[in-house]
Order: sequence, then structure tokens, then C-alpha cells
Amino acid sequence: MSRTASTDDGDELLARLGALTAQARAQAELQRSRVELAVALQRGMLPPGLPATRGVRLAVRYAPAYQGLNVGGDWYDAFTMPDGRIGLSIGDVQGHNVEAAAFMGQVRVGLRALASVTGEPGELLAMTNDLLLSLGSDLFATCTFMRFDPDDGVIESARAGHLPCVWATADGRSGVTRDEGGPPLGIQPASAYPVTRYRLDPGGLFVMLTDGVVEGPSMQLDEGLGHVVRLAGIAAVARLDADALAAAVIKGAAQVGHDDDAAVLVVAHAGPDARP
Repeated sequence: MSRTASTDDGDELLARLGALTAQARAQAELQRSRVELAVALQRGMLPPGLPATRGVRLAVRYAPAYQGLNVGGDWYDAFTMPDGRIGLSIGDVQGHNVEAAAFMGQVRVGLRALASVTGEPGELLAMTNDLLLSLGSDLFATCTFMRFDPDDGVIESARAGHLPCVWATADGRSGVTRDEGGPPLGIQPASAYPVTRYRLDPGGLFVMLTDGVVEGPSMQLDEGLGHVVRLAGIAAVARLDADALAAAVIKGAAQVGHDDDAAVLVVAHAGPDARP
């Protein structure tokens, strides 16, 4: 083989490698843009802030986990209802893709919109369930909705296939809610969602969360909830800030053993005379 032929072959190989490198770079840039778009969509579906209400301390932590375009559909929300009470919701949409993130936004906004029609948590979940079924989507969502009255400390709660909440009181008691609940939203027509009432005294708190915080290959659900119960009990007795508790709870998501969305919403009752 001549020296010229060898040089030509080398130049052709370098040209091919350059073309492949440019193609790989373009694909990486396209994938990065898609990921940024998916994450922006997910974050845009969440509320921009929390209401400031006398007697209530609210705190959230949200840790989205994604691989490629596999964004999740966890959400949280808190808003002032027409009657002055506080509406609180947290939930998880089936699936980890852009469709799940978009469906999450539909559920959250639907709950808010229908809360102007009825504030009763069971009726609200039933109406949201019917709304989602009318959309014809194959997706479904688990959810807990609470209505909190800071004046008397009454919490009315309804669950749609979601995991229970954690509670704690200022005198050292803590535990997991044991309300009945109903099926996830978007599966079964004419579903009923029983309402359970609790009284949250000043200094007490509730922790609403998604399963990415407490359940995974490295942690059973009971173990994860038990860890949150202990944290909530300590926080209530020590009168720790709600934000500090939310940060401590979300830290446990690193121990569940998988990548999943994790959302925490802490509701603390500071008393009706406390400033926002």
C-alpha cells in the first residue's frame, strides 16, 4: 500500500469521527433541551407560593427526580378557600413522563377550581374524579385533600388512594392517620370519599407527603412513616419551625433507594392570634 493511500484513509477516518462527534453533540444538546423543557413544565404546574394566614404555619419541600424525560407527577398545593379556611392537597400521578406532569397540573387546578363550588373534601374529590374521567385520560392520581379552619383547629380530610398523613401534638403524642379513604382519582365513576375530622390544637401539626419520601427498595412504608412520626413528635414538643421539619422530612427521601419525586407539606397550628 502506498503512503498516499494510507494518508487518504486516515483523513477519511478522521472526517468520519468528526461527523460522528458532531452528531453526538447535537443529540446531547437536543436531549438537554428536552429535559429542561420537561422540568420547566413540571415546575410550572406547581403553585408559585403558599398563603399567609393568621394562626397557620405552612412549609413545603419538593425534590423532583428525573432520568431523561422521566419527570414525575407529584404535587402539593395550599390556598385560601372562599369561606376563609385553608385548602391543602398533595398527590401523585401514575407514571413518570411529560404526560404525567401535564395531568398533575390538571388535577391540581381542577381541585382549586372546584373548591369554589364545594369546600367539603369528600364532595370535592368526588367531583374531581368525575372531571378527570370526563377527560378520557388513561392516567390516574392518588390524592389527599384537607380543609383546615385556623379559628377552631378543625381539619376535615378525605383521601383518594393516597398514603396516610402524620400528626403530632405539643404534649408529645404523634402517629399516623387511620381514615378510611376511597379509590384513586380517575379510575372508578361515582366514587365516594369519606371525610374524617381531626382537631389540631395550638402547637400541633400535620405532615402530608408522597410515597417518594417514605417508601422504596431500601425502605418499607411502615418504616418510612415511623421515621416521619418520630421527627414530627420531636418538632412539635420542641416547637421547631415548620420549615425546619419539612427540611428534615425531605432529607429522608435519600434513604428510600430509588429515584422518585418527593413532596412534603407541613401544616402547623400556631393559634388564631399568631401572625402569619
